Amino acid sequence: MRTILIGGSFNPVHNGHLYIGEEVRKQLNYEQILYVPSFIPPHKENASTVTPFQRIGMLSLALDENEGDILDCEIERGGVSYTVDTVKYLYKTNTVTGKIGLVIGDDLVEGFKKWYRWEDLISMVDLYVVHRKFKKEVDFDIPHSYLKNLMLPLSSADIRKRISAGKAYRYLVPERVYFYIKKHGLYRESDV
Repeated sequence: MRTILIGGSFNPVHNGHLYIGEEVRKQLNYEQILYVPSFIPPHKENASTVTPFQRIGMLSLALDENEGDILDCEIERGGVSYTVDTVKYLYKTNTVTGKIGLVIGDDLVEGFKKWYRWEDLISMVDLYVVHRKFKKEVDFDIPHSYLKNLMLPLSSADIRKRISAGKAYRYLVPERVYFYIKKHGLYRESDV
């Protein structure tokens, strides 16, 4: 099965994540889209009191009515999450056809060569870059393809700040995720 990965903290999952999944499905014709929530992202601060299992819960609610599945191996593995380990795991444990696809935002291009074992990673995947921060394609000297996608100005960090400040966020996240956040009182002042 042709498989593509979209990784992240999904803290919380928002409509921008789901939109990118839909663009990948429409433009690249992958049979399986796997959303991979990290346990501890190597390049982000992780001060939130929201648990990995709450993040998976929100992602599961978001995907109930959308294309895609969850690959929770990074949560199960614990510790710092490295994409190269996830790709190796997927080749060993799943039936994949051809190279696995990997989607990254253009905001990650500049620091990509700081990723753990990035050279091994690019030999194992077809790399796709999506517009997240920049309208024009960013120079990137690693083999990749750019998707032509709309830029939705959404980020999980901004949504957490909005929630903490009591600002509107309902239509930035899937409806069921909105109600989950409200029910569990997530992202209050200590969680931004």
